[in-house]
Amino acid sequence: MAELKIIIRDYTSKKPQSICLKYYFGKDTLLYTTKLRILPSYWDQEKQRVKNTKYCTDKDDINSTLSDIENSINQFFIKSIQKGITVNKVSLKRFLDSYFGKTKEHAGDFHGFFELFIEQNKTRVNPKNGQIINYKTIREYERTFILIKEYEAKRNTYLEFESIDLDFYSDFTSYLQSINLATNTIGHKIGAIISVLNAATERGLNKNQSYKSESFKAIKEESESIALSEDELQKIFEFDFSENKRLERTRDLFLVGCWTGLRFSDFTRIKKEYINDGILIIEQHKTGARVAIPIHPVFLSIWKKYKKNLPENISNQKFNDYIKEVCEIVGIDSVVYKSITKGGKRETTQYKKWEMVSSHTARRSFATNLYKSGFPSYSIMQITGHKTEAAFLKYIKVTKEEHAKLLMDHWNKKLQ
Repeated sequence: MAELKIIIRDYTSKKPQSICLKYYFGKDTLLYTTKLRILPSYWDQEKQRVKNTKYCTDKDDINSTLSDIENSINQFFIKSIQKGITVNKVSLKRFLDSYFGKTKEHAGDFHGFFELFIEQNKTRVNPKNGQIINYKTIREYERTFILIKEYEAKRNTYLEFESIDLDFYSDFTSYLQSINLATNTIGHKIGAIISVLNAATERGLNKNQSYKSESFKAIKEESESIALSEDELQKIFEFDFSENKRLERTRDLFLVGCWTGLRFSDFTRIKKEYINDGILIIEQHKTGARVAIPIHPVFLSIWKKYKKNLPENISNQKFNDYIKEVCEIVGIDSVVYKSITKGGKRETTQYKKWEMVSSHTARRSFATNLYKSGFPSYSIMQITGHKTEAAFLKYIKVTKEEHAKLLMDHWNKKLQ
C-alpha cells in the first residue's frame, strides 16, 4: 500500500495553511489539498493531527474529519486489492475528487470524461437528425464503460488517455473474446470507445492519436438475418387472428412495415395527415430523411380496417416477442442456419424461421422482395434510405440460388 503523510504546506507561516494528503507511489507522488485549514503552530507533525490545545476550538472536528478521510482511503485501497486492482496516482486522485465532491475536476481524465460523455449524451441532440440521442446508443456507452472497468480489474490496470493504444486495442479485444462476446458486439464496444476519444480529442483533453490508426477499428461481420417472401407475407395476412386481438394487432402492424419498408420507429407512428393521393410521405426518425412511399393494397386494407388509423402501438421488445408467436402459429417454420463468431470461434446454429423474425424483418422483406421482382435498386434505395448500392446489396437477403433464378428469368425474357 502507498505511504500516506498528512502535512501542511508551510510550517513557518503565521497564517492558516491548507492540510494536504501526500502519497508516495515509489518515485511518484500525489499531493492532494483538502479544504481543511489550520495555523502551523497548532499542528503536530509527528502525530499528523491538530495538537491538543485549548486555543484551537475546532481541533476535535478537524481531527475527526482527518480520521474519516484516512479510514475511507484505507477502505478504497482494501476494496481495490480485493478486486485485483493496483491503486496508482491517477486512480487515487479520482477517488479523492469523488470523495470531496469535485466531480467536475476529474472530467479531464479518461474515466472522468467517459462518465461525463455518457451523462451529456442523455440530453445531447444528434446533429444529423436533430433528435435526442437514442437510449440504445446511451446504453451501449454505459455497457462499454462497465466492460472497461471489468477489464481493468482483470488486468490489474487503470486506463488513461495515454493507455489507449494498439496494444490496448489488441488486449481489450482478446478480453472481450474471452468472455464469449460476438464479433459484432465487440465491434460496437470499440466503436463506442472511438466516439468517446473523438469527443475528448475535440475538447483538447486527449492528445493520443493511436486510436486513429487503421488497425484500431470496430470489427464487423455480416449479420445473419432473414426476409419473408411475398407468399409468406400473404399467408400471414390471410390467417384469422380474430380470436386473439393482441396477435391480430401485432400482425397488422408488422404487415404495414413489410409493405412500406419503414423502420419500427416510423411505421408505428404513421398518421392520416402523412398520406395524400395514395402516397405516404414521412420523415424518418433515425436519419431525418424524407421519403415518399406508394400505398400498397395490403396497407390500404389495414388502414381502412382501423378507420384510417393504426393498431395501438406497443414496445419494440413486446412486438418482437408477439411477431414470433404470430409466425409460429401461421407456420413460418422452414429451417434456417445462423453463423456467428463468438469468443473468436465460428458457430452455426439451426433455427426455425419464425424464431428469427423481428420488427426489422419487415424492412428487410420489403427491400428484398422488391429487388427480386426486378425493381431498380436505385429506386428501392430512395425509399429505404440506403446511401450506397454496396450497403443496400449487403442489406437485402437473396440466396445464391435466388440470384441464379433471377438470371434465368432474365434470360428467358430475352428469348421470348
